[in-house]
Amino acid sequence: MKSMFSKIVVGTDGSKSSHLAVRRAAGIAAAFSSELVLASAYFAKEADTQASRRDESSPVVGDEHAEEVLGSAMEVAREEGAEKVRAVLREGAPVDALMAVVTEEKADLLVVGNRGINSLTGRLLGSVPADVARQSDCDVMIVHTVG
Repeated sequence: MKSMFSKIVVGTDGSKSSHLAVRRAAGIAAAFSSELVLASAYFAKEADTQASRRDESSPVVGDEHAEEVLGSAMEVAREEGAEKVRAVLREGAPVDALMAVVTEEKADLLVVGNRGINSLTGRLLGSVPADVARQSDCDVMIVHTVG
């Protein structure tokens, strides 16, 4: 019998709040024996981050930093019992990158933290959690990580 969530994607930027989302996703992955895909968006250089700074998230700059972010998320996921874990880097804005990973991976569930969703900027311009919830073709879990 196929698991309800055979493939779970979780977005992470290396922050403490995103690690809470990773923990939740990893717990679900462990419970359902699902594959967990850790996804991190990054910008090649600092100048590229300005257009995406609407949701108070910390942009990841440089692929080396993104690899560090994914390495720490991998440790968190394994601590929570996830066994089938992979990491994916995607250059670009967080929403675009996450949507690309979800589509490419044919994910059943996308997990993100709620950082930015209750800020004034997030309410006026949108936030990563709100935007992915509107755009995703799969279920989205927004984990209460801040606020």
